[in-house]
Amino acid sequence: MNNTPLVLVAIGVLAVGTFSMRIAGPALRSRFEMPERAQQFLAAAAIVLLTALVATSALTEGHGPAGIARPAGVLFGGILAWRKAPFVLVVVAAAATAAGLRLLGVP
Repeated sequence: MNNTPLVLVAIGVLAVGTFSMRIAGPALRSRFEMPERAQQFLAAAAIVLLTALVATSALTEGHGPAGIARPAGVLFGGILAWRKAPFVLVVVAAAATAAGLRLLGVP
């Protein structure tokens, strides 16, 4: 069964929806003002969601734990990011830490 046209339509609908949402933010921002408390809540919610994503990605692999090397690399990258290191350095150092530990036989 060939569903290529259906997949292309779905991709197009998602693309238009995503573009519309991205345009709606700046376009509607000048029409109403969000309360300061709501802005603080949204900022905190974004941090919580990002933290959950990082934790899930760092600590799990498939349906089980990721081992020690990956979380150690993420932790090292997090420390570098906290110390305001350049993003490229953070990513490369985190990957190198995980790879180095795996080369040493750490799961």
